[in-house]
Amino acid sequence: MTNSSGDYKPSRRDVLRPIEYVGGAAIAAIFTGLVVLITAREPMLALIIAGIVFIVVLVTLALLSMAVKPNAEEAAEIEGDAPASGEAPPEPDAPSSPVH
Repeated sequence: MTNSSGDYKPSRRDVLRPIEYVGGAAIAAIFTGLVVLITAREPMLALIIAGIVFIVVLVTLALLSMAVKPNAEEAAEIEGDAPASGEAPPEPDAPSSPVH
């Protein structure tokens, strides 16, 4: 791409995506920390386990997001764009005769 530094503006969704990952990891860590605190009644152990879960979930979400790259059709569906010029999406081919 030959865009200058001032041409590209990320969408709001692109800007907030890292916050979604951190929030999801934080929710998992808080839940796990509370479960450990309630069962073991050791606050330090609960903090250690919550920290480990936070890091593991955050790294896992980041790796999974890097592994998936949507194609043009999926990107349009994610963005909520309608098909161009009112075209309906192609229907899958139906079998002409049942297989016995």
